[in-house]
This record gives sequence, structure tokens and C-alpha cells, in this order.
Amino acid sequence: MRFKVRSECKYDNTSEPSRWVETSVPPKGIPGTAAVDLDCVWHNLEYMACKWLAGKNARSGTKYTLFYWYDGLKSPEKCNNYSIHEGIFECVFNLTFPKVTNTYPTISILIKDDSEEIRPVCASKNPTTLVKPATPKAVTLSKINDEIRLEWSKSDTFPASCLEYEVEYHTGDMGTTWTIEGQHNHISVSAVDPNTKYTFKVRAKPKSACYSSKLSSDWSEEKSIGEKPDSTFYFVLIITIPLIVAVSTIILLFYLKRLKILILPPIPDPREILKRMFGEQNEDSQSGTKDDSVNAYNRLIKEEEIHSLVLTEPLECSYSENENR
Repeated sequence: MRFKVRSECKYDNTSEPSRWVETSVPPKGIPGTAAVDLDCVWHNLEYMACKWLAGKNARSGTKYTLFYWYDGLKSPEKCNNYSIHEGIFECVFNLTFPKVTNTYPTISILIKDDSEEIRPVCASKNPTTLVKPATPKAVTLSKINDEIRLEWSKSDTFPASCLEYEVEYHTGDMGTTWTIEGQHNHISVSAVDPNTKYTFKVRAKPKSACYSSKLSSDWSEEKSIGEKPDSTFYFVLIITIPLIVAVSTIILLFYLKRLKILILPPIPDPREILKRMFGEQNEDSQSGTKDDSVNAYNRLIKEEEIHSLVLTEPLECSYSENENR
């Protein structure tokens, strides 16, 4: 902690202050044990929620305690609503001011542990930079002729002129999204399609004229109105059209081929005709020559057989006569 001090001497309505003298007091505790990543949000001007992480050198099981103070409190207040989830510490405490207040005091926060090993940490927060409105409720939809009206409840904690709203809506399930911004708790959309489903959601944002916060509320639950087109019809249509086109194309190609043959018959190639004619003659001549050679060969065989018989008989007779002798 750092301190500055100086003296001042007044004489005859004049003063001559001395130069500042600065000194510091080393903090207690082990370095790296102080709480880190402190983040606070002022919800709906009703309560503040602060979250932080344990220091990297803090022992497991360290129990941090949060104290807060602002101008108007007699002494620092202790935050008692603690929770720990997945290593994240959180403490929530009430923080309200009169609704007509235009200025808000700085919130001083101290986080420490009863053990002297844990180094304390101090922070100052400007509450106007931490404002987050509540989610709009009681969202209702109504339709008159070709106009849709969206309405929601007003805030009980914010001044009427310190909030603005953002409405987002789309058509169908995956339609184009439109955004409308307004100053009041209702909007109207005209020239709507009676056969189309419209889905709306709304959120609140603090006005920059009242607060320096950039935080918006969470989106409200989606509300829908209008008739949703039958998706089954479009699905069947998407499947049927390509099938009809494919079948029609196949039939058309088949009949075009037949019509082409009837209207424009193929012209025979003269070369093929000549080849077939001369090819048949050659085959006839070759087959005739082959038959003649075969017949001649058969005649030779028969003659040889006859001659062999003629020559063989005298030999057998002479052989038998010799034996008789």
C-alpha cells in the first residue's frame, strides 16, 4: 500500500503547501497467493456478483473473504453469499440505491483470507460500468390483420428513460434475421405474410446517457406466431421433380434413337458390300480347289490299293507251286 503526505501552512488567507512525501507499506502474505482475475457485474441495479480465481501459490482449501465499502456505509460490509464452482469463487451481495439517483459512488472491494499467508487484494469499481439489465419478461405476441405486435413488461428498477431494447426476429426455421431497436417496451411489424411463421426475442441494454456499461441482458425466450408451412410437401416435391426429369430424359432419348433410325436409315458402305461379294467368290473358288485336290488324293489311294492287289496274287500262287514241288 502507498501513502502520500504533505504539510501546509496558512497565513493571511494564503497557504504554501509542501511537496508530497510518498511512502509505502509492504503487503502481508506470500507473493502469488492473492486472488486474481476479479470480475464484478451489477445485476439489474439490485445486487452485485463478483468472481475471482485463487492465486497460483495459494494452498488448496484457501477460503477467501470479500469485503465491500462505498460512500454512505459506516463500515465495510462482509459478503456472506459464497459459492465455488470448478475453481471459480463467487460472492453476491445486495447493492441498491434510490431510483432517482443520477450518480453512484465508487465501490471499494477487499479480498483476503484469515491466514497471514494469503496476500490481500484491493480494487475499486465504478458501478455504472458494470450494469447488466434483467431479461425482459412477460413477452406477448398478437396479430391484427397484417401486423404483428410484440410487447413485454417494463423494468421496476431502472428509470424509464435509461433503457433501450433490441428485438430480433426471423421467419421459418432458418429464415433471414432482422433487428429492430426501440426506446419503449413494445414494437410492431407490419406487412407480414399470413402464411409465414415469425419468431421473436428481445433483450434490454442500458442507455449510454445514464450508464457507461456495455453489457446487455440475456435474450428472452423465443415466441412464435403465424402458420408454419408444411415441410412434407416441399420434401416430396424436391424428391419427385428430379425423378420425373430423369425418367422423362431416358424415355426421350430412347424414342429419339428409334425416330432417327426410321427417318434417317443408315446408308450401307459400298466398300463393305464389295468386300462381302469378293470374299464369297474367293471362298467358293478356294473350297472348289480344295475339293478337287481331295478327290485326286482319294483316287490315288484307290489305285495304289488295286495295284497292290494285282501284284500280290501272282506271288502267292508261285509260292504255293514251289511248296507242292
